[in-house]
Amino acid sequence: MSENLNIACDEPCQDVVIFGTSSFGELAHYFFTHDSKYNVRAFTAHRKFVRSDVKFELPVVPFENLTERFPPKEYALFVAVGYRNVNQTRAEVFTDAKSKGYELVSYVHSSATVAGNVEIGENTFVFEDQTIQPFVEIGDNVVLWSGNHIGHHSTIGDHCFLTSHVVVSGHCKVEKYSFVGVNATIINELTIGERSVIAAGATIIKDTMPGEVYIGTAAKLHSDNSSQSDI
Repeated sequence: MSENLNIACDEPCQDVVIFGTSSFGELAHYFFTHDSKYNVRAFTAHRKFVRSDVKFELPVVPFENLTERFPPKEYALFVAVGYRNVNQTRAEVFTDAKSKGYELVSYVHSSATVAGNVEIGENTFVFEDQTIQPFVEIGDNVVLWSGNHIGHHSTIGDHCFLTSHVVVSGHCKVEKYSFVGVNATIINELTIGERSVIAAGATIIKDTMPGEVYIGTAAKLHSDNSSQSDI
């Protein structure tokens, strides 16, 4: 993992190719173009998914031939792939890109509030309006969509995907390949097991088991009134 990435537009620009031509790739192009140190020079995708040789006036190159036209010594790469197959598809492209020798860049939106000692891995995309508190670790190939809160001393494992307005409380561990839906809440000191799927709006109050799907909220009327609560 690298130290916290705080993108500054006055840093030297770096040429980058985006893997992915769908919505995520388009968003990555927009944010890289308007809010980063990166110059997008091309798009790429597996040959069977290339529908046009141009996108946003940039070349679209089959990934199988990418090293010939955009060699890894001169260009970095960002893999803009979603959560298909519980993030396995994005992880496979990530691994393949590294095997080809590409540096995989990460992006942190300039509006994100990120503590100075946060660690962020490779090919991680942090959208706008995040709060990421001190002592957080975010792994490789992670997507944090807009408006999340990642609490202090928490860890987001490799290849995870957190959608919008997720709350991860302090001292939590979200293990690799997990998916967390919109408006989900994870309370303090929990572990989200590897490849867990947390549905939109779910409230997680206990550790989850690897590979399981969790749906629903946890709130219910309790026999105590507020004066008897231990909060």
